[in-house]
Amino acid sequence: MASTTPIEPHDSPPPGRQSPSGAGDPGRRGGGPTASLAAKSSSTGRAGDKVFLGLSRGSGILLLVIMASIAAFLTYRAAIALSENEGNFLTTFDWNPAGNPPVFGIAVLLFGTVVSSIIAMAIAVPIAVGIALFISHYAPRKLAAPIAYVVDLLAAVPSIIYGIWGALFLVPYLEGLNLWLDDYFGWTYIFEKTEIGVARSLFTVGILLAIMILPIVTSVSREVFLQVPKMHEEAALALGATRWEVIRMSVLPFGRSGVISASMLGLGRALGETMAVATVLSPSFIISGHLLNPGGGTFAQNIAAKFDEANELGRDALIASGLVLFILTLLVNGGARMIIARRKEYSGANA
Repeated sequence: MASTTPIEPHDSPPPGRQSPSGAGDPGRRGGGPTASLAAKSSSTGRAGDKVFLGLSRGSGILLLVIMASIAAFLTYRAAIALSENEGNFLTTFDWNPAGNPPVFGIAVLLFGTVVSSIIAMAIAVPIAVGIALFISHYAPRKLAAPIAYVVDLLAAVPSIIYGIWGALFLVPYLEGLNLWLDDYFGWTYIFEKTEIGVARSLFTVGILLAIMILPIVTSVSREVFLQVPKMHEEAALALGATRWEVIRMSVLPFGRSGVISASMLGLGRALGETMAVATVLSPSFIISGHLLNPGGGTFAQNIAAKFDEANELGRDALIASGLVLFILTLLVNGGARMIIARRKEYSGANA
């Protein structure tokens, strides 16, 4: 009976072994074309990584140099102004660097900037989060796309357009709201209107700033909510959760850090807004807890209004107030970064 065991040719290598010449598998030996292409691709990739690393590192260093240069310039010019100031720069209510002696302070400007920004954030952030959730999780796709387009378009409107609209439309129509707040909430002291005049107050500025930062916070929050892993939402739905429970348990916790970042981005615009505030606000160097009364001031508005007519010392004084705004912005962004970092650490510890 003939044997059925196959006979292997003598010139082929045993199974599992490589041919000494490498002809059977050209990709395994250095002389094959596949290996040559892989080596070239690897060397090109390493070169690209080095270039990208150098560009990224250089960009970061350049940014730090620019920030340090701005801080050094502001500090130098502010030191010149403060050496001539006869008042307390932090507590003086007056602004008269051209006087004899020169007296100026930032108490009113700091109060107006912080209060108007707080009003803007209190109004804009909840509404922006609601709009972002509606676009990302509630609205039909045919409706969500046009709304998102309009929101993004509003974020690109120049400040002066908002200022003109606020002066010609918002201020006259807020008179009724101010009277209503005075009638029903005047007992809170904050909404008590004690002076007669149009609604050119810090409250009006806060509402205008809220309208201006609303598209920015909405756009960033919407993109964050769209990045929520679908598996998290589907798992919640599979457990019987409603749409709101899915958002509360999956969407909002995932997007919390992004919403904080979006809010800080909007706050940065509110703190530094110039032309819109200068168009709407009736400036005065008086601090009043009655937010409906005309008057007040902000750093950016004061710089824009007084820079052209100021003398050399007056411009240095304005630069000194700009230094305070610069420091305030850095503190706000640094605090936001700390909050986000702590939340990431907390989330990692719970995971």
